Amino acid sequence: MSSEIRMTASKRLLLSANSKAIQFIEMALKGISVLELSGLAPVPFAGMVLADFGAKVTRVDRTKGHRDDRMGRGKRSIAVDLKKPEGIEVVKRLSTKSDVIIEPFRPGVMEKLGLGPNILMKSNPRLIYARISGFGQSGPWKMMAGHDINYIATSGILSYLCRDGERPHPPINLVADFAGGGLTCAFGIVAALLEREKSGLGQVVDVSMTEGSAYVSTFAYVMKSMMFFNKPGNNLLDTGAPFYDCYTTKDGRHVAIGALEPQFYEKLIEGLGLDSDDLPSQLDIEKWPELRKSISEKVSSYTMEELNKIFEGSDACLTPVLTPEEAAQHPHNRANGSFFKTDDGQDLPTPAPRLSRTPAQADTNPGSDAGQHTREVLSEYGFTKEEIETLERKNVVNERSNKL
Repeated sequence: MSSEIRMTASKRLLLSANSKAIQFIEMALKGISVLELSGLAPVPFAGMVLADFGAKVTRVDRTKGHRDDRMGRGKRSIAVDLKKPEGIEVVKRLSTKSDVIIEPFRPGVMEKLGLGPNILMKSNPRLIYARISGFGQSGPWKMMAGHDINYIATSGILSYLCRDGERPHPPINLVADFAGGGLTCAFGIVAALLEREKSGLGQVVDVSMTEGSAYVSTFAYVMKSMMFFNKPGNNLLDTGAPFYDCYTTKDGRHVAIGALEPQFYEKLIEGLGLDSDDLPSQLDIEKWPELRKSISEKVSSYTMEELNKIFEGSDACLTPVLTPEEAAQHPHNRANGSFFKTDDGQDLPTPAPRLSRTPAQADTNPGSDAGQHTREVLSEYGFTKEEIETLERKNVVNERSNKL
């Protein structure tokens, strides 16, 4: 990598930690304008990812109520009443000068509003129209309500997420809402933008969180037909193997062990003060309970800090289970600028992945208030002062500052 594009950790920290500083670089999605219709979880996350990488994202909020977007950094907000015909026309006009629109509603809602893709893309053939829904735009369940737990249940993935003999345990709402929903949507948008450079045309990006959660879990589907995949909770990667699990330390903390490869496993056994000759073979599945007992007893005889000292820099694949607060302060993460501090004091993850020439840059402002930029956005999109005043007088749009 040349010296011109090599970015030191300190410079990455500066870029991530101060969005108001002089821009050193142009971000990858600079020049892309996005309309994000206000929603929960996956849509705000997709908009945040695009904003982090340089897109100009405008969130369309309701004219009443507070913002619900906890991932609103880097976004502007316009408050529009979509129950009024004039509000629908506002969004139509905004869409004619936008590259992307993201909507969070059940199938058919945008069509009923007169804002479906057939209408908006007729006026703007280059528009990327992204829609995130739980069960997709078609099929017998398309109108059914659900949440992350329901989508991963339907995708087949939740059935894998359990220990032997226990019921499934959903891993909070990460798999469907954020991996299979928001991040998949952001990727689909970028792919569609890339294709538009060849065709000159936009397209619909249909994101089903059910399908997305299955797709990001493809490995689990592949592994079910391979060696070491028995019923859930009895396999190499689902806590079945005693050398791939979490253990409780003497002081009530936890460590994560992932010593799959034989050479790493040997370093684990050595570091714990065990003797391989006294233990069952690593891959003797029938004796895994016996091996688990030996590892558990040894781990519980040390504090987490003692284990940190023993395994620091080791290939034993034993690491402390850190809280979010601890992760932000961990020396490795601090050296890499893996977290940044927002204006209100939160430590949040730095955008990933890193691009060598045009890295993302997270805004330190946690987010706009609903309607905070209404006049600014309307003016930028070609609305006259008189038009804006008329819309405000009719309560079609408003500009306000409602703190959460």
